[in-house]
This record gives sequence, C-alpha cells and structure tokens, in this order.
Amino acid sequence: MSKKRVYVVPHSHWDREWYFTIEDSNILLAENLDHLLELLEQHEEYHGYVFDAQMSIVDEYLKVRPDNKERLTRLIEQKRIFVGPWYTQADSLLVHKESLVRNLLYGVKGTETMGHSMNVGYLPDIFGQNTYLPALFHDFDIDYAILQRGIYSDQLDGNTNFLWKSPDGKSVKANLIPLGYGPGKFLNAEKEFHQERLQPMLEKLAKMNKDTDNLLLPAGGDQVLVREHFPETIQQLNAQDEQYDYVLSDYETFMEDTWEEGDFDHTITGELIGTENSRIHNTIRSQRYDIKQWNSFVEHKMINQLEPLAVIGKHLGLRYPQEWLDIMWKNLFDVHAHDSIGGCNSDDTNKDIMHRLEKINRQADGLLNLIKKQLTHAIASKLKEDDIVVVFNTNLKPYHGAVETTVFTKEKDFTLQTMDGQELPVTVTEQEYLSGGKKIVVTAEGDKEVEIPGYYRSQLLVDQAEIPGLGYTTLRVKQGTGIARLQPDNGTTIENDNCQVTCNNQGKLILKDKRSDLTMENFLQFENVADAGDSYDFSPLPKDEPILLDEAELIHIEKSSLVQQMIVMHQAAVPADLQERKDNQEKRPLTVYSTIELRKGEDLIRIHHEMDNQARDHRLRALIQTPVKDAETSFGDQGYSIIERPVTNPRMETWREQGYKEAPVPIYTVEQFAGVESAEGHLTAFTKGIKEYEVIAESGQLALTLFRSVGLLGRDDLLWRPGRASGINNKVVTTPDAQMTGRMTFDYALYMENENVEEAALFRLADHYNDRYVSYQKQNLNTFEERLDRFEIPYPISELPDSHELAAIDNPNVFISAVKKAHDDDAIIVRLFNPSDKEETVTLASDYLLDQQLTNLAEEKDEKITASTVAIAPKSFQTVKLS
Repeated sequence: MSKKRVYVVPHSHWDREWYFTIEDSNILLAENLDHLLELLEQHEEYHGYVFDAQMSIVDEYLKVRPDNKERLTRLIEQKRIFVGPWYTQADSLLVHKESLVRNLLYGVKGTETMGHSMNVGYLPDIFGQNTYLPALFHDFDIDYAILQRGIYSDQLDGNTNFLWKSPDGKSVKANLIPLGYGPGKFLNAEKEFHQERLQPMLEKLAKMNKDTDNLLLPAGGDQVLVREHFPETIQQLNAQDEQYDYVLSDYETFMEDTWEEGDFDHTITGELIGTENSRIHNTIRSQRYDIKQWNSFVEHKMINQLEPLAVIGKHLGLRYPQEWLDIMWKNLFDVHAHDSIGGCNSDDTNKDIMHRLEKINRQADGLLNLIKKQLTHAIASKLKEDDIVVVFNTNLKPYHGAVETTVFTKEKDFTLQTMDGQELPVTVTEQEYLSGGKKIVVTAEGDKEVEIPGYYRSQLLVDQAEIPGLGYTTLRVKQGTGIARLQPDNGTTIENDNCQVTCNNQGKLILKDKRSDLTMENFLQFENVADAGDSYDFSPLPKDEPILLDEAELIHIEKSSLVQQMIVMHQAAVPADLQERKDNQEKRPLTVYSTIELRKGEDLIRIHHEMDNQARDHRLRALIQTPVKDAETSFGDQGYSIIERPVTNPRMETWREQGYKEAPVPIYTVEQFAGVESAEGHLTAFTKGIKEYEVIAESGQLALTLFRSVGLLGRDDLLWRPGRASGINNKVVTTPDAQMTGRMTFDYALYMENENVEEAALFRLADHYNDRYVSYQKQNLNTFEERLDRFEIPYPISELPDSHELAAIDNPNVFISAVKKAHDDDAIIVRLFNPSDKEETVTLASDYLLDQQLTNLAEEKDEKITASTVAIAPKSFQTVKLS
C-alpha cells in the first residue's frame, strides 16, 4: 500500500486590520518579514513561505525597509516567498466587479515586478465567493484557485479538487481546504499531537479525496511568525509515520502535482455561500452601513465618472492622473479587505476606514474639479462666453434623459439654452440666496472692504435632449423669466406617464403601474426587530415581535412639469436597547422621512429615506410590496450577469442536526439591484449603498436591510450561529460606534412591470440610475462649490469646440464596466460586458481611436479587431485596447 503524500504549506494569513489597526499590522509585519528573510537565507532546506497572496504586504514592508528590496526580490524570484495575485484579500461580494479586476491587476503587476506572482487565486478567508471569480482568474492567466468557505459537502464528488466555472463558461482548477487555512498551524512530531490531532485530520482529508493520494495541509494562521522547526518536524514525522509521506511545499507545487497526476472533471458553479463547514456571515452585508454606503459612492465616482472623464481629458490634451489614481486605488484596496469592508472591526479601525474613504473621495472631487475646469475654460475660450454649463457623458452610450446640476446666477430667474438657441425645460428643485461677502481692495489710501453683491445657488433638473458618447455638450446660462419651480400641491397623488403613487387617508401608500393597471397596496413599510448578534452576524432575539412602521403621514407634495415629489413620515416607538426590549420597558420614537420622486418619462420610482437613529441593538428594513406571492426564487446582478437565488432554503430545516457552522438563511447581497418576477408581475430595487435583501415569500415583500445596530465585536452562541464567537473568542470588544446612532440617509429606486423583463433592460436602468455624467459651470460668482475653483491653475488647452464625442457603441444590450488608461502604456482600455443568454456584437465607433485590439484583464495579450466589431459571449466580458 502506497503512502499518501501530505503537502505541508507554511504560511501567514495577514489581516490588514481588524480588532487591531493597520499601524499595528504594519509594525508587526516589518518584524516578522525581517525574521523570515533571515531564516530563508540561512536555511536552504526551508522550502518556502506563502505570505497570503497580497502585494500590499510587499509595499508596506518596503516603505520602512527599502534597503531590503533586493533580498526580498531574490526570494520571490526563487519562489521561496510567495505573494500575489491579489493586492489585498478583498471581499468578493461587497465590492464593485471592476474593483476586483483592479485588485488583481495591481496585485499581479506589482508582484511580477518583484519576480513572481503566485499562480493561485488564493481565497483563504473571505466570506463567500463571487460567481465570476473563476473568469477573472482565467483572464489573468491564473490556472488554479484555493478556497475555504462556501461549498457544501454534497456539492463535491468525493474530492476536494474540482473545476470551478463562471456563468460565461470560463473555469479554473480549484481545491477546497475543508479544515480551513490553519490545521497545521501547531504542527509538531510529538506523539500526543501526532496521534490525537494530526492523524484524525489527515484521515478526514483522505476520505474527502478518493481519486488522489495528495493531501493539502495548510500550516499557518492569522499574523503568525514563521515556524523555524518545520523542516526538522517534517523529517521526524516521515521517520515515524507509516501511512503518510510529508513534504514541505507550497500551493503552486501542490496544485501542479495533483492536477498532473489526477483527472478531476467534477464542476462547481454559482455563488458559493454554503454555511456547512465554515461561517459565511451572510448578514455582515448590513453591518456598519456607513462604510458600505461610502464605499459604493467612492467606487462609482472613481470607476464611472473620474476615470472616463480623465480619458476624455487625456484625448483632448490633458495629463492623465495615473499617479493619483494609483494612490487612490491602493487605499481603496485596503478598504476592500474582507474584515475592513465587512465592518467587523474595532471602532478605531472603522474610523480609519471611514477616514480613508473620505480622503479618496476628496481626491476624486479635486481631480474631477481640475479636469472639468480646464476643459470648460478651453470651451469658453473658443465660444468667447463666460457663463456656460458643460455636461460630460462618462458612458460610451449617448445619454438621453434628465440631468441634475447646480448653477449660480445673479438673478433669481434664468434659462438654459442649447448652443443653437433652443431653451431647455428646467425645474429648480432647490434655490437659496447667498451673500456675496466682502473683498479687500488695495487703494492709495490703503486696504478697503468692498461689499460684493449677492447671488443665487440653484439645484436644477434639466430635460437634456442628448449628450454624445464619451464626450460633452455645452449649455448657455441666460437671464430670463418664469423659470419652473417645484410648487406645493394639496392633493395626495404624484404621477408621471408610467406610474402613480398615492397616500390615502388610512396612511397607506399605493403604487400603480399605469401601463398595465398593476397596483400594489401599502407598498412601503418598515420593520424593526431586535439584533442580539455581533459585528459579524445579525441574530434574532427569542420571542421578539417585529415592530411595524406601516402608516404613512403625508407631509407635503410638490410638482413641476419635469418632476413630482411626495414626502411622507413613518413613526413608531421602539425600545432603547436590547435590555429594554427584553424587559418590554420604555420606548422612544423611531421616525423615517421618505421622499418619493417621479420624473417625466422615467420608469423608476426614486426613494430617499432620512432618519436620526437614537436606539441601539436593532435592525431596520424597508419592506417593499411586490406583485409576486409565494416566490420560489429571487434574482440579483453579480459581476457581469444576473443570478437566481432560492427564496426559501430547504437546508434551514436540518442545519442544526447536521452541524452546520451557521444557519443558511436566504439573505443575500445586492451589487446593483435585486428583485422578483413571475406571471403575476415583476419588481426590481436598484440600490446605492444598501447591500442586503431578503424576499419574504408569504407576504410577497422584498426586504431591504437599511442598517443593523449592534455594539459588540464577538458574542458566543447566537441563535443562527452556535458555539464560539467569531474572530477573537477570548475577549469581547465593545464597539459603540457600530450602534449607528445619528443621522443616516438611504437611496434606492423601484421598477415595476406586469411581465418578465430582459436582463439588458435592468442593466440599462441601473446605468441610468447611477448618473454616469458630471457637469460644470464656468462662472465667477462662487468659488467654494468645488474646492479647487478658488485657486489659480494652468490651462494647457487653448480652445475646444462646444461639443465632442470621443467614442460610442451601437448596441444597447452591451454595457461598460470600465473606461480608463492602460496600466503600462498610453492606450485606452474599454471593458464591455453582455449580461444576456445570447452572443452580442458591438461596434466601437470613433474618429480618433482607430487602432483597436482585444486584450485580457492583465492588458497583455493583444489581438487586432477587424471592422471595429467585438463579439461578446453570453454572460461574459471583453476588454478592448484603443489607441
């Protein structure tokens, strides 16, 4: 009988921050890596060490140990220290698909410059796997993946090795580490450990691998120091063990050997969020809502606005801000580390995360301001006009629809006109008079204060005819009379051509689709329950009864020809904290103000909530009534297409008896939208920062979790998560900031239909809702609206025309996830995707970007395009390089 081979892989799982801060982590990192370098250099018999697949570790180390770069590079080249392909270990379900691509791009490129990027998509600890991870690895030429969480035993075929396939058919060779990344952390050759701990683990691994004699034993843990004794321990184990042959190895070698010797054709697909063998923390998606909201906001600004605008600017003669974007992306990757974006951290760490996001946002605002100002100045110079508004379309599709912008005028009334003199329909949604203040004038008699006339700041909704693809159009601001404003209305209904919303005298909100006469009674309510969980998981409180905010009080209605708004209030009394809820003691008001908005010609019902939370230990969800009763599945976008999810999980019936680590509750993550549909109708919610939903089958409601309020990092024996606390289990860390007291806002939009809706239609609505445009007014009244306006800057471009189109695509069923400069050269990268079930072709039309090539996500494999036509496989993406 041949021995089974045990591949022992020494490693550290390096959390960037957690219950400790990033400064703690980096100080420890420098000490541990110093020691590792010295050990590996002095002991050739030490095969190698995996440093958690993160390039960020290299960057942080070299900031304080720059003199060690050559030593570190040598060991990475020799494959004795393994880093990459990630920049940080990102949560794959809570961040934008393009953020995952960039994380790998910076990780692969960075580690390759150091000598080698690990050829394994290593996922030791993230809380669930995005369905498109295999496609991303495949397109970076990464052959293998190793993961811990998310797979049920019955998804395997008796092996921990399998093919992992994305919806577009791309796959990687994968291995599940069912015992986690730490079974060999305390590996030694002592008899007690060998017989009582090591042998049972290896027996379990052997039973799970019927078609191979190769077993993988990760030997590390969180922030661990390299085990100096491992080479000697391996020798001792081999001398005394008759069943197993031990070898000190690495993940690449294990995968190469195992897949060369074995043929594993079993395929696993889909979003991997199984809770049988490891915790997924499904409800972490609503923990620290402020972090999720800010991250979503910053990602959108960088990916959908700043980078495409910078491409327009680069084409027209401005410098592309690559160095700034590198800094911003790397800071954002720190936010995307699984604990960081999860919010399951100490308050000090979460403050750092929020500060990081605010800093990136300020940098993005500054760069947007600079580019808009420079381009608009050149347009005004050509026109020889000063008071203009330029609207920039940062999408490759021509934009049709309303535009939100802000203008400053001397007079209360004014008009906006196209360059051919056509007056555009405009509604002032908010207007305020601002004092001009005073300025100092130097005279022969000395400095004098001079009063500056006041002016008006107006927020507008403009019915814009069209903005060219990846380009801009210019509007004139002219003095005029009779500009439309939102006017108070004494009725109880708002409507447009498609929808109608009524607040009846019983306090019920009624939504009607006028095209089909489909009506939802009481379509918006709120549900408040106790949260007896911790920073990782929501936990119900036994015998707790939900408190419903189900009666709306109409505050007021305002209307114009372009937009109608209804403001309502929902209120209920809720306990102050968990103890008061248990004791049924004193309650305090919980009030939610909602603005419901319908715009002319738009299919969306826009909803904005505001509240001041003063209660603790609770969860608040918006309950959206849908036309679908007894729904069996819901849907949501993930990556480059739409996936289906079960509304009720049959595993819930027996999860305790089967020993699952966590209840498999059917609560899911929102990327951009989620909804339900059947023969009864369709409803989709498009969210901005809200990341968690559940469909309640009995009522037909779509529940959007607005936020959780909980003040502990770590709690034992939760109702849905038995046993030890997650994370650190020997100390409870209080996190009062995570109670989320204070003011919060929430934004989403609804789309209702009486029939099934194509995938492309939903992605078009998501694009429309997410404002892929920016605007700028050249004016001399206010220099504080955008922070850089008050400073002198250079103007590299002398003149520009009043409209421009850099490039556009001709297929409405194809979408854009990125427009940016290439990582290593001056070409333009455009990433297209096709969410439908059939192949789509698209033409990239441009009078300027004539050389067009297909490339991969690493932007390295170039293939000439003929006739500028790109074919995109079903549910797939394609990257194009333009110059």
